[in-house]
Amino acid sequence: MAAIAVLVIGCLLVLQPFVTALLSAAIVSFATWPIYKWLECKLGGRRWLAALVMTLFLIVIIVLPLAWLALTIADSVAPAIDELREFFAEGLPGPPDWLVSIPLIGDTLDSGWRELTASKAVLNETLKKFIQPAREGLLQFGLIVGEGVLQLSLATFIGYFFYRDGEALVAAARVGAGRIVGTLMPDLFRTVGGTIKGVVYGLLGTAIVQGVVAAIGLMIAGVPGPVLLGTATFFLSLLPIGPPLIWGGAAAWLVYQDQLGWAIFMAVYGFFAISGIDNVVKPLLISRGSSLPFVLVFLGVFGGVIAFGFVGIFLGPTLLAVGLALAQRWTRPDEAQTRPEA
Repeated sequence: MAAIAVLVIGCLLVLQPFVTALLSAAIVSFATWPIYKWLECKLGGRRWLAALVMTLFLIVIIVLPLAWLALTIADSVAPAIDELREFFAEGLPGPPDWLVSIPLIGDTLDSGWRELTASKAVLNETLKKFIQPAREGLLQFGLIVGEGVLQLSLATFIGYFFYRDGEALVAAARVGAGRIVGTLMPDLFRTVGGTIKGVVYGLLGTAIVQGVVAAIGLMIAGVPGPVLLGTATFFLSLLPIGPPLIWGGAAAWLVYQDQLGWAIFMAVYGFFAISGIDNVVKPLLISRGSSLPFVLVFLGVFGGVIAFGFVGIFLGPTLLAVGLALAQRWTRPDEAQTRPEA
């Protein structure tokens, strides 16, 4: 028993750096297993070829866009900060006429803007409080995204073997689970499988739809880089407050460009079309496998990022949802005990 314990601990220590990649590969492989089986059938039962095609497919639709986003952020941070600094060095333009007409806060905003316009010293002091934290925050976000690229690259590599040998792995898992939980094993697998599929389809399906809808709206409004911003919306939509950062920033840019009509369109379109999808598509997809409370998504996303890095955005909610589903299953009264006696 001591030798077995030492062996298990040693294996865990060896695999510890790859736990995130292993969990990500297992979840993605399981969620996309029907596509893999369809490919295997079309390719004449050649499992290695179907696994290779699925791996390349995941690289194209997930890893490469994320890598492009990371490189774009890294290349754009310094020039954007320098341009912003040069712009404000020339002096802040006066407030727009409509600013003072905003109910309740219009006078305060107008007077604060005019104070910054009148004094360059006050303006520079205010900028110092925001520019450096903004630069550090963007660079940190770029590093997190870059780390996510490495994690997902490793996960797709591991996923090849999960696809190729998936049936044998599942059979072994069923045997092991059956020895631990006994007759609960079939129900356990159904609960875990339905929860994983529901959460992954809900999170990623919603992200894809929001990214496409955001790119279309940004293109209509004439905002530069709609494809890049749509890609950013796809990844940020996994965060509870992600999409408003994109369409809200686009609306603010349109206001600055004196395109008030398009700014209003962008704000309305973003609120109802882009962010509204989160309230329709996500519950519809997730409800097919499991119910996912908002607090679970919130804690899972931010806790997952802290624990696993970028891939924790979807890994955290998935693990919490599986844990909740199992807890609900095991704390449910036994039907045999609650059935009334004859």
